[in-house]
Amino acid sequence: MAEDSDTESVIVNVNGEDNKSALFGKYELGKLLGMGAFAKVYQAVDVRTGEGVAIKVVNKKRLKEGLTAHVKREISVMRRLRHPQIVRLSEVLATKSKIYFVMELALGGELFSRVSSHRFTENLSRKYFRQLISAVRYCHARGVFHRDLKPENLLLDENRDLKVSDFGLSAMKEQIQSDGMLHTLCGTPAYVAPELLMKNGYDGAKADIWSCGVVLFLLNAGYLPFSDPNIMGLYRKIHKARYKVPDWTSPDLRRLLRRLLYPDPDRRISVDQILQDPWFNEGIDPIDIIRTQTDDHDLEEHANNLNAFDLISSSSSANLSGLFNNFVTPDHCDQFVSDEAPPEILGKVESLAKQLNLRIVKKTERAMKLEGPIGVVNVVVKLHRLTDELVMVEIKNKQREGLVWADALRQKLRRLVNQPVYRVPQ
Repeated sequence: MAEDSDTESVIVNVNGEDNKSALFGKYELGKLLGMGAFAKVYQAVDVRTGEGVAIKVVNKKRLKEGLTAHVKREISVMRRLRHPQIVRLSEVLATKSKIYFVMELALGGELFSRVSSHRFTENLSRKYFRQLISAVRYCHARGVFHRDLKPENLLLDENRDLKVSDFGLSAMKEQIQSDGMLHTLCGTPAYVAPELLMKNGYDGAKADIWSCGVVLFLLNAGYLPFSDPNIMGLYRKIHKARYKVPDWTSPDLRRLLRRLLYPDPDRRISVDQILQDPWFNEGIDPIDIIRTQTDDHDLEEHANNLNAFDLISSSSSANLSGLFNNFVTPDHCDQFVSDEAPPEILGKVESLAKQLNLRIVKKTERAMKLEGPIGVVNVVVKLHRLTDELVMVEIKNKQREGLVWADALRQKLRRLVNQPVYRVPQ
């Protein structure tokens, strides 16, 4: 990373050899895996554990060209997703000129590189489609819509299991407008659902299901269902759902593809209906079907799952506030780290509640629920133990209204509670 010439660079030398420097004293960068419009992805090694990771390096100068929202969205989405079939974002770090996403390394590469050389058997197609639907169902249950599902964004790990990546174009339920629809046109033309082309708004979940159908078709056929050298010709085929299923496709798969690629979103198959489909369930034990439907992968994170990614707000060198200003997650959630004991922190919360005329609805050893003066809005203050010395303080609005007193609570609590400063060794 010699290109980073910041005088305040936090790229430090681990062992004294100039050609063996490590990023933040943590990660030794390796080969370039890929690059896009504003980022490069490198393979790297965690020098503390020897574990392989992928690091996306974002140039802040490029973000001035209107891509800041893209990065903010990706961080917002990926920090709330923990699922076996989704690439995990473990940490976000920054220098003066760059932002670094430390992510799970998918050694198997893109699914696209494998399907582009030959089509898959139905059994293999079924395996990856099941894993894709599992990830998509998890995202939708948490108000996240990917909007750019395609084989280039589906990676494989060392066990050849699927990992969904690249949430830069994703949307969250908070972006849904008053008509119940999303309105931003995005995605890759060959995978985009027909309702997006109408520009009248669309259901993000239904659009993702269409893209899943295109992916399944491609896995089984070895080619895309909709293709045309002329973009308008392509859109006409998508709008009318004109495609030809290969002769080798089984009757059950034909029926499922027809339901996935149905042009009317209101009549398109849903995720829950996919879970009941005969082709999808072929060869699965009924007990496994029930387990899949109950969604084992809960979003609730326990203290031992929190890592450096959750310490961004307390780290002077990894602080993204200069880039994102007063960035708050779409769940109206604010987080910071303190070295005070939980009873001391909650004592200060209780004191502030009295000052702001808030009612304490419920209190536990590490959490407190506060209700606003009118008795409509509430905020939850929750403490997560990170280490023996550090606690993460999380303040989350449960509704959109009442932000004035909620913001006052945030600001006052941040001033009252001690927050240690983390410095990268020089």
